Amino acid sequence: MNDQKSMPLIIIGGGGHASVLVDILRSQNRQILALISPDDVSSRTVFSGIPQFKNDEEIFNFSPKEVLLVNGIGMLPRSNLKRKINEYFISLGYHFETVIADSAVISPYAHLGCGVQVFPGSIIQTGAIIGDHSIINSGVIIEHDANIGCYNHIAPRTVICGQSLTQENVFVGAGATVIQTKTVTMNVVGASISTFTNALLGSSIANLGANQQSLITLLSLATILFVTVGTLFTATQSRAPARKK
Repeated sequence: MNDQKSMPLIIIGGGGHASVLVDILRSQNRQILALISPDDVSSRTVFSGIPQFKNDEEIFNFSPKEVLLVNGIGMLPRSNLKRKINEYFISLGYHFETVIADSAVISPYAHLGCGVQVFPGSIIQTGAIIGDHSIINSGVIIEHDANIGCYNHIAPRTVICGQSLTQENVFVGAGATVIQTKTVTMNVVGASISTFTNALLGSSIANLGANQQSLITLLSLATILFVTVGTLFTATQSRAPARKK
């Protein structure tokens, strides 16, 4: 492992996600041999001085025994591009580096898989498991004994409470909260939706299909709206002056 940590790196991607990774790696004095991106990256000064190649095939100029790869392509809901790229190069013998920002707080009793990326300000508590190639974005809190599946993207300021489980290829959007002991197999985009759905149902949504999950979310929102309107109506009626007989 120590030998691998001294190996130079090749970054795949030239967008915002890649720029944060390069910023972390440069602050740690890691050697970056090349950036692979077809796009113009000249406006991102963090890439200055790093040779740029346009095609993925340029990676083949470097032996899998001589370099580690860092996938700088961000993950979007229901997109498996990052996974396809990783699996392609892994099949050819390449390995992906685990990148951890110095400001991240990680318990020595947590487990991080291969190729995990942990951004600044994140906290990963004791007993937590982070699956291979998952992204733990800026300011995320992963509480004790939570289990994050492979190829997850836990977006900024998300909170995953204790003993929760996310399965593979899950995207949890910025600011969402997954309450304790819940299982998530769907993409959670907003904090209010995820919190209210779990609170109202009080049970796991692990084994439901996409259409059922969408229906449950709509029903939950409809219930919230119905209760809110009913409460407002009752309050209005109680304040209305009594009619004279």
